[in-house]
Amino acid sequence: MPPLRAPPNPYLNPPESQLCFFHSTLFSSSSSHRTTTALRSMSPPSSPSTSWPFTVICLLHSAIAIACGACMMFCMTDLYTFGHGVETAQKLLGSTPHDQLLIRTSDSFSGLLLFAIGFLLLMVSFVRDREFQSFFAKGCTLLHVFMGLWRCYFERRVEDLAWDWLRQTVGDVVLALSWVFFLVYSWREKYD
Repeated sequence: MPPLRAPPNPYLNPPESQLCFFHSTLFSSSSSHRTTTALRSMSPPSSPSTSWPFTVICLLHSAIAIACGACMMFCMTDLYTFGHGVETAQKLLGSTPHDQLLIRTSDSFSGLLLFAIGFLLLMVSFVRDREFQSFFAKGCTLLHVFMGLWRCYFERRVEDLAWDWLRQTVGDVVLALSWVFFLVYSWREKYD
């Protein structure tokens, strides 16, 4: 009984014509340029370097920034009341109509800026350059650290916000730690 043989696989066992072309391209030409070109054409196409933690962190930060920005633009009065209580919210919203208009305008512009930052993060989440991702993560970490320091040194001195600065500082630290997580992950991936 003849031995069973698997059907030939063209990828594992290329036809003789391909082997001859490969051999003649690599060994019969005297130009190193042709050899390099032949080797490049045979290598698999390089995929862009992707880092899923960067994309996830950017999308998460983007969702937070867009949601907070939209809330700041459209329902800041309710947020002040929910976050600080009725009495403190009335103080923060101003006592005269002119003050209230200035505070609402300031809040809506701040919300628009936060909304724009959210869309910027959404666009950045699709960047595939590892060096840019690392640079961006370091910058965001530094930004969150400075925001936490600003809250510690200046925001806690505002009488009506004195109890709130600690909670917001913890939020800044958590957001900074997410970028630190990415930097550690990318460093480990790079050197392992």
